[in-house]
Amino acid sequence: MKRILNCAIVVLAIAFNYSCKSSKKAQGSASETITVLTYNVRNCLGLDNTVNYQRVANVISKINADVVAIQELDSATNRSKHVSVLHELAGLTGLVPTYNASISYQGGKYGIGILSKEKPLNVEGISLPGTEEKRSAVVVEMKNYVFVCTHFSLTEQDRIKSVSLIDELTEKYAKPVLLGGDLNATPNSSVVKAFSKNWNILTDTSKLTIPANKPTECIDYIMARKQQGRTLKVLQSVVENEPVASDHLPVWIKVSMGNN
Repeated sequence: MKRILNCAIVVLAIAFNYSCKSSKKAQGSASETITVLTYNVRNCLGLDNTVNYQRVANVISKINADVVAIQELDSATNRSKHVSVLHELAGLTGLVPTYNASISYQGGKYGIGILSKEKPLNVEGISLPGTEEKRSAVVVEMKNYVFVCTHFSLTEQDRIKSVSLIDELTEKYAKPVLLGGDLNATPNSSVVKAFSKNWNILTDTSKLTIPANKPTECIDYIMARKQQGRTLKVLQSVVENEPVASDHLPVWIKVSMGNN
């Protein structure tokens, strides 16, 4: 009887171990779907020449993005009447803010930021070249992916250098790496071609993004870093029709990220 009991215990242990391994394998092969938005909000100054934080927050909330790259953000400047624009939007949307100053400006800072549903595990910001003004990039590492927000210079030479700096900044990550930003460059530019070595554009570049009321150019993008064995599938790519809230249109995608 004792011998039979011992055999039964061994069989159950083997079955349990196999079940755990199968479960882990299933989890490892699963994919996560997230919504990613990039939006140059121009400090929430609309084309009606009115600053309206709630209007921009409503756009972000409507899209219901998991992570948002935001450009042109004052933090406690005279121009913004000492309001931190990103934190104002965070309060109105219920998202987590991550700010990165590019320059000092009017008693405060001016730069870029990220809003996210998830609190970042790590944050890293770098300065990028800018002839007219310094630019920057900020990286947030989440549980299952990494996200970069940036806003490139108006000068082509600065933009080309910035591509290399972002490549260096993101090459260390094994997780999927996504980037959202205003690159101040059109799809056929040397800047976007330089990105194509290590990145795939996920947004539909035939959809124009600026000016918001009568768009003539595409300069806002979402990209993914090329990684061996990594599968990313764009399920939806949208340029939101919002002709007043900013001079740029909001650009967003829904993407499925497969694991290695």
